[in-house]
Amino acid sequence: MEILKEQYQKEIVPALMKKFNYKSVMEVPRLEKIVLNVGLGDLKENPKALEGTIKDLTAITGQKPVVTKARKSIAAFKIREGVDIGAKVTLRNGKMYDFAYKLFNTALPRVRDFRGVSTDSFDGRGNYSMGIREQLIFPEIEYDKVDKVRGMDIIFVTSAKTDEEAKELLTLLGMPFKN
Repeated sequence: MEILKEQYQKEIVPALMKKFNYKSVMEVPRLEKIVLNVGLGDLKENPKALEGTIKDLTAITGQKPVVTKARKSIAAFKIREGVDIGAKVTLRNGKMYDFAYKLFNTALPRVRDFRGVSTDSFDGRGNYSMGIREQLIFPEIEYDKVDKVRGMDIIFVTSAKTDEEAKELLTLLGMPFKN
């Protein structure tokens, strides 16, 4: 399912070179990685939540997640340093393009009242982050086997220097931005 990777090389690179007047193919921005992060605030009350989250992320991405730990203690949140607080997956190369294709063409259209993703979530350096409220939009997740509906952060890291270049790259890849 290397559809996006082939499309990137055949259609997107020439379109970006023409629009931004790049002299070399190496100047053209590309998607470097996609990071999925799930924070588990209720892990203290529900210790099995981490297992379910790892299983869900593995099913969605096809790659085993890394358990994230608290960097410092925060008394207000009842968190101690070194305690498990979430899971994350970093996708690169083929799996990254496969996930992006699945997200743009299968998962996002399944969101209720979906009118496109916001264009305000660029960081100023060509990276885009978005949040999803429930993991149920992915076809691999079975509704009956979910212990709790959880959201996740998805970060698209690009080699673009500006937000305009990154937005054009993601638009050409198929990201459904709001008009």
